[in-house]
Order: sequence, then structure tokens, then C-alpha cells
Amino acid sequence: MPSRIVAIGPGSIANAAGLVRKGGLVVYPTDTVYGLGCDPFNEAAVRRLFEAKGRESKAVSVLCASLAKAAELAELSPRAMELARAHWPGALTMVCPAKREFPGLITQGSPDVGVRVPSHQDCIELLTACGGWLTGTSANRSGRPSARDAQEAMRRIGESVDLILDGGHLTGAESTVVRVSGNEVVLLRTGPVGVGQQ
Repeated sequence: MPSRIVAIGPGSIANAAGLVRKGGLVVYPTDTVYGLGCDPFNEAAVRRLFEAKGRESKAVSVLCASLAKAAELAELSPRAMELARAHWPGALTMVCPAKREFPGLITQGSPDVGVRVPSHQDCIELLTACGGWLTGTSANRSGRPSARDAQEAMRRIGESVDLILDGGHLTGAESTVVRVSGNEVVLLRTGPVGVGQQ
């Protein structure tokens, strides 16, 4: 199906959620950059996502509608909960032990999964409409710059997706990524949120 750009709002969010439930791929605005979303538990949809990005061997994080939804997917230690309460909603992705089984492409064979609660109301409403979760990888070909508006997303990945939700021009930076194992915090990618390692 050829992709199209529509302004994000209640109607287009409902439409996007319907596509996601059917295994579709949607591009959507977040508090950082435009994301490429599908149901993280739908193996065929996840394969489509990896084909769209031209990606082979890098794990994909999951955006969550709330801390409670993130806690359904990942084992959040007391230190992880402390970080979540301090920085969520916001630009911090935490890689923690997975509580549910994901398609192998999502975790790349790791026992961990990356989770984040974004600080963007339209994005939260989309995540909620999709059941609480969407894949949170950037809407671009692997190794290329992230899309910061809907037109960029269309140029870079539009032929591979079903719908692009236009939330205007975004000025955020990709999230900080940390791995949290018990009380140990390891920085995996620098970003807007400063987190001390332990």
C-alpha cells in the first residue's frame, strides 16, 4: 500500500492503530525524532520493519505509553525505577531484562529489551491506542540521518510504510541509552539525558 502523510490527531491515530493491529508500519512523531512503529510482538511486522530500514543486526527498543506499561515488558530494578521516575516521560531508553518473549529481531538474541516512555502527548495517545507499545526505532534507512519532519520521513522510508503521521518539525535529539542491571548503570549512547554510571 502506498504511504500517505496525514496530520496527527484523534482520527489519524485511530487509523494508525488499526493498521498496526493488522501488521502495518507507521511513522509517527516523538519527543526526539520521527519513529518507525509496528507491533513489537508481531513477527511478520517486525521483519517488515527491518526490511524497511535495511537493518540486520541491531536491537530495536520499544516505546511505552506509561511506566506501568514499560514494567510489563522489562524487569525494572529499584535503580531502574529510580531513573524512570526521574527521567520519564523523556529521552532516556533503559535496556533491562525482558519479562516477555519478543521476536528474535527485536532483541537480537539478548535477554534484555530497551524501553522508554516519551514526553509527547500525541505519541502517548498513539501508543495507548496501539495497546501500550510500539517499536521505537528512527524512521530512516539504517545508518542514515533521522527524519525530523514528515516530508523527510517520506523521502527516506515512505515507500516501505503504510502511513506517516505529521506532527510538524521536531528538534529533539535521539535518546540517551543505558543498560541497567540491578544497581549497575552502563551508558550505551549519549543523548539529552545525563545519567551517572555506577
